[in-house]
Amino acid sequence: MADIPQEQWAQVVEGDDGTVVYKKIPVAKPGPDEVLVNIKFSGVCHTDLHAAKGDWPLQRKLPLVGGHEGVGVVVARGELVKDVEIGETAGVKWLNGSCLSCSYCRQADEPLCPDALLSGYTVDGTFQQYCIAKAAHIARVPKGSDMKEIAPVMCAGITVYKGLKESGLRAGQSIAIVGAGGGLGSFALQYAKAMGLRTIAIDGGDDKGKVCKELGAAVYVDFTKSQDIVSDVKAATEDGLGPHAALLLAVSEGPFQQATEYLRSRGVVVCIGMPAHAYIKAPVFPTVVRMISIKGSYVGNRQDTAEAIEFYRQGLIRVPYKVVGLSELQNVYELMEQGKISGRYVVDTSK
Repeated sequence: MADIPQEQWAQVVEGDDGTVVYKKIPVAKPGPDEVLVNIKFSGVCHTDLHAAKGDWPLQRKLPLVGGHEGVGVVVARGELVKDVEIGETAGVKWLNGSCLSCSYCRQADEPLCPDALLSGYTVDGTFQQYCIAKAAHIARVPKGSDMKEIAPVMCAGITVYKGLKESGLRAGQSIAIVGAGGGLGSFALQYAKAMGLRTIAIDGGDDKGKVCKELGAAVYVDFTKSQDIVSDVKAATEDGLGPHAALLLAVSEGPFQQATEYLRSRGVVVCIGMPAHAYIKAPVFPTVVRMISIKGSYVGNRQDTAEAIEFYRQGLIRVPYKVVGLSELQNVYELMEQGKISGRYVVDTSK
């Protein structure tokens, strides 16, 4: 620990007003099964805004350092850690740690562990220069990776890849991606294309439409211009019956109530976005007779993480991003609330 500073810069949530304070805090020391990662870059996720505002029905710690899409270098490790090397590049994800012994962990459902530790929510996350993580759960980042580019894979990439797996779709089938022009959507379009799926991107505005088309969307449906979203989405499929699945990444409730209407029979709704205080509902009769499935998809497990990173390593995933200093995080939150972000913002912890 000799070369590691005693203090570091961090963005700290101190209350429920949605603001963060850029200040110096102590650098923590890793426990026996933990590593200390010198975070270089961290993506900014909409979840981080919810953490700052405290508007989810999930208890968070206060004060809190947010962030859960961090990539950096391992600079210290606990005495029980044998398979992580000092100097190794590592990613810190939303799932910071789990018990590894409960029925969920034993069946590769670590995100469902009752004792799961959540980066930037129940434990301090990656909007700081040095972050603690359980060694068993860090992401193994390929050597030579562009840290600022791969950072958002730690949540956005893994999460949408898991959702696409949960849809059960096969190559050649179609999927509507709602919120396709945002950070999660930018990844979802590319993973879906790499998996052989035909994508219908749904979002608002010409700028997001341009991004979606550049990232492989077969069709773009602009909800700000559409007179009938349901008809337009159905018409975007080759046989007019509607897509086989919908991946809901939206940050408002409306799209969650609408998805079952444009899906074809036996369609699957996969809910990923989590608008505060929102509900999803569908009429019972058509849901039954058309055999519609509605399911939630949470973050990926360790194997999903490795698979999602492999798509990146093969050059199949490239997402538009903009780098700003960690000190500018509050500005990013304001743009996020205004719906003005396409792609992903990444913070540089050195600025």
